[in-house]
Amino acid sequence: MTDRIDRRALNRATLARQLLLDRSTATPIEAVTHLVGLQAQAPWAPYHQLAARLDGFVPDDLGTLLLERRVVRMAVMRGTIHLMTVADAAALRPLVQPVLERGLTSNKERRDALQGADLDAIAAAGADLLDGEVLAPAELGDRLAERFPDVLPSALATVVRNRVPIVQTPPRGVWGRTGAPLVTRFDSWVASGSPPVAPDELPSPMPLDEVVRRYLAAFGPASVKDVQTWSGLTRLAPVVAAMADELVPFEDEDGVVLHDLPEAPRPGPDVDAPVRLLGEFDNLILSHADRRRVVPEQDRTRLTTLNGMQPATVLVDGTVSGTWRIERGTRSATVDVDLWAPRPSKATRSGIEREGARLLELLAPGTTGRDVRITVP
Repeated sequence: MTDRIDRRALNRATLARQLLLDRSTATPIEAVTHLVGLQAQAPWAPYHQLAARLDGFVPDDLGTLLLERRVVRMAVMRGTIHLMTVADAAALRPLVQPVLERGLTSNKERRDALQGADLDAIAAAGADLLDGEVLAPAELGDRLAERFPDVLPSALATVVRNRVPIVQTPPRGVWGRTGAPLVTRFDSWVASGSPPVAPDELPSPMPLDEVVRRYLAAFGPASVKDVQTWSGLTRLAPVVAAMADELVPFEDEDGVVLHDLPEAPRPGPDVDAPVRLLGEFDNLILSHADRRRVVPEQDRTRLTTLNGMQPATVLVDGTVSGTWRIERGTRSATVDVDLWAPRPSKATRSGIEREGARLLELLAPGTTGRDVRITVP
């Protein structure tokens, strides 16, 4: 008989793997590896995400990894920008090519703009332009338009983004610095890293069963649909079925079969979950088909914005219970927290104030006036 796992126990198991029950002493690169990358559509999102998870996290350490080209910002899982180790980027990027291909036709305007275009020729021309050269996407599109004048420059740049492994280069995403997105080829970029990684030294595409293992280690227990939601891949049921002898099955409250690694942590429903301030686009929230393990169903629409941005969120007792943002002045910084439920407990208020103060100490060290403001309905 398959064991049942209730939603609270599922929540605690996932939080444990996400390094959100107890902060980890892992290095930033170890954490990025364990979490299979950090979603990074917003430049500072990975820093906020690791601040919630790591004890002794120093933002400059992550920025240094980008400058040394040991981690990269690249379109990978779900076709969205992630910050990943070079090894994982090389191993996972080929697998999500079908996801990126779908992205070329999912938008009607783009689909119409590319009607009849030779996508292979566009991608090859873009790869040549970016071989050792760094360009803004708009400049890339304009230069490609000289050869393909009948296609919108923005559509040409998107073909290259979705067909050619490219990275966003610093200063984009480096802590304390600003910069518009600039792109270049992944292989030529890491070949000049520290240490350099030659193209023939990059890992081969990751086997799909290993993708499932890595996902479960960071996000499980999970259903096949959960794995597909996180990755953007489809037809993974046969892959998971072939792993039956090495996985343990559970049944959730709705009777859905969840799969897990036998030795993965499942601390049980009675373990306390401390308050945590998660970063924007946190994969804890975005990586399951059924998000109710961390987002109450009645609150899910609160996380949907008109511009597609995913706000930074507050975890209270393991569930998303509000949002937060940093307001910066010339010499001051404030964490503004908007809770969704009235009358938070003293313990919740204390936890939010403690986490907010810690975040300001990490991310706004040069300020003299720091405050944490909590707003309730």
